[in-house]
Amino acid sequence: MTPDNALPPSLIDSLIEALGRDNVLTDPYDLDRYSGDALSPTRAFGAEASFDRLADVVARPGSTDDVRAVLRLANGSATPVIPFGAGTGVMGGTVPARGGIVLDLQRLDRVLAINPVDMTAEVEAGVVLENLHNALLPHGLMPGHDPYSVPIATVAGTISTNGVGYRAGAHGPMGDQVVALEVVLPDGRVMTTRAVPNQSSGPSLKHLFIGSEGVFGVITKATVRVFRLPESQVFEGVAFDTFDQGFNAAAEIFALGVRPTLVDLTEEDDGIMFHLVFEGFKEGVQANRDRAMSVCVQHGGRPAGPGPAATYWEHRHDSAVNYKASALGKPRSVRWSRWRGRRGFDYLHIGLPISKVLEYREQADQIMSQAGVRSVEYAIWSRPELFSMLIAPESGAPAESRERLGRTVEQVLQLAQDMGGVMEYCHGVGVKLNHLLEREMGVGQDVVRAIKQALDPNNIMNPGKLGL
Repeated sequence: MTPDNALPPSLIDSLIEALGRDNVLTDPYDLDRYSGDALSPTRAFGAEASFDRLADVVARPGSTDDVRAVLRLANGSATPVIPFGAGTGVMGGTVPARGGIVLDLQRLDRVLAINPVDMTAEVEAGVVLENLHNALLPHGLMPGHDPYSVPIATVAGTISTNGVGYRAGAHGPMGDQVVALEVVLPDGRVMTTRAVPNQSSGPSLKHLFIGSEGVFGVITKATVRVFRLPESQVFEGVAFDTFDQGFNAAAEIFALGVRPTLVDLTEEDDGIMFHLVFEGFKEGVQANRDRAMSVCVQHGGRPAGPGPAATYWEHRHDSAVNYKASALGKPRSVRWSRWRGRRGFDYLHIGLPISKVLEYREQADQIMSQAGVRSVEYAIWSRPELFSMLIAPESGAPAESRERLGRTVEQVLQLAQDMGGVMEYCHGVGVKLNHLLEREMGVGQDVVRAIKQALDPNNIMNPGKLGL
């Protein structure tokens, strides 16, 4: 970048020459709506300054070669590049904290190949999960990744944050479903990994780009695992008197090797419900359902029938449908206005050893009680180790309440780190949690910096993220 932090005068002309005028956006309206994701400053808790800069230009490549051209131009002028899928993240991972080029990958939207023998699909980075689902249906297949954001999120975006979805109990997070990647490195070289389930011929380089929020390169294609549409699908709900009972039942189910598709134990003001979905071939579904229900009853559970889980399942994508209609692609003021005037809330997704979860909840409750913050909801989602809390201030004026909430979030996340856990298990770090990453990574952060320096010495790829 030039000293005044503006783009080199010739760069936009070069981008237009490479991509065509229609695919280089400089209008202030476009720069505003591309400058971030679903995170608003009022929920950034100390990272508000990251929102001060807008993108300088939006580039919309239509191929891997286009991405190469953009990165070569950016690398030659040390201009930041922020990969952008659909802008549905909740941590500010696409906030252009230092300006530069927002690289909109939504034109890379083709499903390139579906292989029912290999049980894989090869797709471009900008394929929306719902479109992949629809493309697989005629083949009797489905994706394994099924987050709330299916109607709006892109494949590469969910890989870049290693997202978790409603079928993760059986299929794991998005990263577990990545078979191979094509990535454009910061200097324009293209790296591909091979589409095999495992390798021992050197390190698995695809993992370098899973969960790394675009700081090492741009994912342009992915080969992902796909799964047969289930022969049988069974819903079950189980009520518990205490969260501990339900948690211990879930831990025992996993210890036995039973893997329900959906695992969601939620405590709210109106009670504690364990939502379970079992999918697969009919004999396996029946066996897994019977054993899981037996375990739940042994731990004090009361079968509630299929209704609660079926309703939960039917409405699991509703919030994304609403966001698509009301906020997706809109200017930042529209997206941010959804939170104005509120005292604030935060949804925390913490990973801990199973043996630490209940102790963590108890200590976090003490911290929150002292701060005048309460948990509206506790949950485990997809695995017993993955613990969530929806927390909110109990009272106070909006500005003071949000500040107090931010301090409390910091404390309970640090508590998770101090107990051997991680501060986030499905949404990434973005700008919101960037300041806490080195505390969690320790010497590992030095390793990340060394890799970054080797691949991206000019620090053009999503600078200011992952502590880099």
